[in-house]
Amino acid sequence: MKLSELKNGETAVIVRLSGHGGFRKRIMEMGFIRGEKVKSVLDSPMHDPVKYHIMGYDVSLRRGEADMIEVLPEEEAKKELTPAPSFSCFSACEECNGCACRNCTQRKVSTKKNNVINVALVGNPNSGKTSIFNAVAGENEHVGNYSGVTIDAKTGSFNYKGYRINITDLPGTYSIAAYSPEEIYVRRHLFEQMPDIIINSVVASNIERNLYLTTELIDMNLRTVVALNMYDELLASGANIDYEHLGGMMGIPMVPVIAKTGKGLDKLLDIVIELFEGKNSTIRHIHINYGNTLEGELAPLSEEMHKASDLPYQFPVRYWALKLLEQDKEAIAQLQGCINLSRWEQMADRAAKRIQASLNIDVETAISDAKYGFINGALQETFTPGNKDTHKHTHRIDRLVANRWLGFPIFILVMWVMFYTVFLLGAYPQDWIDALFSLFGDWAKHIIPDGAIQDLVVDGIIGGVGSVAVFIPQILILYLFISLMEDSGYMARAAFIMDRLMHKMGLHGKSFIPMLMGFGCNVPAIMATRTIESRSSRIITILVTPFMSCSARLPVLVLFAGAFFPGYAPTVLISLYLLGIIVAVLTARLLRCTRFKKDETPFVMELPPYRIPTLRATLRHMWEKCEQYIRKIGTTILVATIIIWFLSYFPRPAENNHGAPANTEQIASGGGYESSFIGMIGRTIEPIMAPLGQNWRSSVAIITSIPAKELVVSTFGVLYSSDTEEGIEEDLVKSGDFTPRSAAAFLVFILLFFPCIATIATIATETGSRMWALFSVVYNTAVAWVAGYLVYLIGGLF
Repeated sequence: MKLSELKNGETAVIVRLSGHGGFRKRIMEMGFIRGEKVKSVLDSPMHDPVKYHIMGYDVSLRRGEADMIEVLPEEEAKKELTPAPSFSCFSACEECNGCACRNCTQRKVSTKKNNVINVALVGNPNSGKTSIFNAVAGENEHVGNYSGVTIDAKTGSFNYKGYRINITDLPGTYSIAAYSPEEIYVRRHLFEQMPDIIINSVVASNIERNLYLTTELIDMNLRTVVALNMYDELLASGANIDYEHLGGMMGIPMVPVIAKTGKGLDKLLDIVIELFEGKNSTIRHIHINYGNTLEGELAPLSEEMHKASDLPYQFPVRYWALKLLEQDKEAIAQLQGCINLSRWEQMADRAAKRIQASLNIDVETAISDAKYGFINGALQETFTPGNKDTHKHTHRIDRLVANRWLGFPIFILVMWVMFYTVFLLGAYPQDWIDALFSLFGDWAKHIIPDGAIQDLVVDGIIGGVGSVAVFIPQILILYLFISLMEDSGYMARAAFIMDRLMHKMGLHGKSFIPMLMGFGCNVPAIMATRTIESRSSRIITILVTPFMSCSARLPVLVLFAGAFFPGYAPTVLISLYLLGIIVAVLTARLLRCTRFKKDETPFVMELPPYRIPTLRATLRHMWEKCEQYIRKIGTTILVATIIIWFLSYFPRPAENNHGAPANTEQIASGGGYESSFIGMIGRTIEPIMAPLGQNWRSSVAIITSIPAKELVVSTFGVLYSSDTEEGIEEDLVKSGDFTPRSAAAFLVFILLFFPCIATIATIATETGSRMWALFSVVYNTAVAWVAGYLVYLIGGLF
């Protein structure tokens, strides 16, 4: 029977995997291997994908992909499956007896020559890897409870017991193959940077699946210490593990740690120093035995490669031979400098065919089966399972939040509460900040004589910066909600709930995570698309994410909604966010039907257990984003505001009939600014925006929004000579520049207009092409104009 046919609550055993090699490799890394028990736990609200429980954790899989996994009831499976290899399927490297001879690796890392240790932090997503990094390095890297929160390598340095330790937090990955961007990135880092020590973060309560990555580090013969993270969860389940015995058998020291409290981290760092100094007695190199058939083909290939003098020294000969048998393209690219590469590839190709003919499975499957057999045998001797169901509360919550009838209403309610709170609760501290900047402005007027300097300080700097700074509370509240959803595990459930709809768009459920992150900031959201294995889905997600209204647009939306729709401001705000989502959906569907007709990879996503977010992590996340926003105010926005003031102040208006210059009232009414440089720019663009009911002032605001969307507010502050949000609102209404109809069209245009320069640069970097960045500029601008025009026309009907 197919896995998709398994009913909720039923358990079966995996007996066969079908589908293309990439699909098989990914799901095997996630624990879907022959002989493993799998339980169907819960259908999503639209019956697809399905939540399964395997190897002690939850994972979602689409029914179409579950169709490629054949399962049998336990009794029937026992008759069909042969027992998994025991732990005896490994051997120590007898030739070197643990030293660093060429048979294991050519890399010679001497003991203490200096007091600098370079450490790489490697682990599965959700293994608490970044928590370890934050705890030891003190960096403000965000910890998210969903796959892929670490979207790039982060490096920190600290002093410990006379050593300077440089630690790099690498992207979370389930293996070090060449399947996803994270895997390639991690392998290249280990290959090119050659860190002295590897810290392998492993979830202690889900050790079997996490140790798969450890077996690859064993193959690489890198000096490694395993951090058994979240050890308290393992103890809470009633389980027990003899980690010293397990580490001794695997040749890797293991240390129980609880990163969120810091417990065990000193011991972990002590082991790092011991490994660096060559004083740890546990460390030794072993060879995982992959079975008679595979070993019989691996040996002659390794022996032939061993004769070469041009083989890269970073990893052992045996590792390169394994990768050639797997036909690993990344490894082959790294071996391009070898004279005998073509001969080795021919040998590996013939060997792989003989292995498949003998075992009736491909090489990758055979190696994965052997690795899990190796892990299973080790755990049989050292691990005692617990008798408490630690996932009970997770399953109970999922039955509510991912329920067929309640899943979508709960999600919509969460979104509504988030935006309603942002608007209403954020208004109180916003008034205080507004009043503070108003006092600054009055104080500056008293101490600075009338003239250009006073206007620059009061209207340009204080007014422009203040008009943006007042929105800090609302941005903090927005990031509070996003942080809570990420750290609690609900963000992954949102992707699970939305996958069926995302699939209809031609995207993965994983695409929903960066899109939701886009409500905070488009730049990290676009970078988070690296967790999407499919290139086509990744590019589509990158291109539609800017339609998610980021926090930079929030000040503009709040300002106009409060000025022109005071009784319905929260509803208007939510409607605009929904409009952005709808445009993103339509754009994704258009791209999938035209440019990207094929989706290359399956939807497989871990559903981590629910955890209570810590106050420290939540506050750190909020402060990090607030700090970025404040830094942006003090740099980009400050400089841009001064430029806007300069363009609006010069050339000075002509003197009146009495020989005096035009007064501030004349300037504010358009008599002065309209003839300034900024007025000339606005007049040039005005004909393009006139069909949307816009004049030269709003046209200028659109141009100044290109560096940063918040500049729309400070632009109006300068143009209306107002230094408070309340003053800008009044001027917007009284000036006659806008009606509710044209204000709605302006809001829609700003919402959909192409994002800030930083986002465009990120699109070019993440897609690897400037053409996609140019496409985003042209397409988003066209969509914004058409949508704004339609809103203006429809507004005329009412």
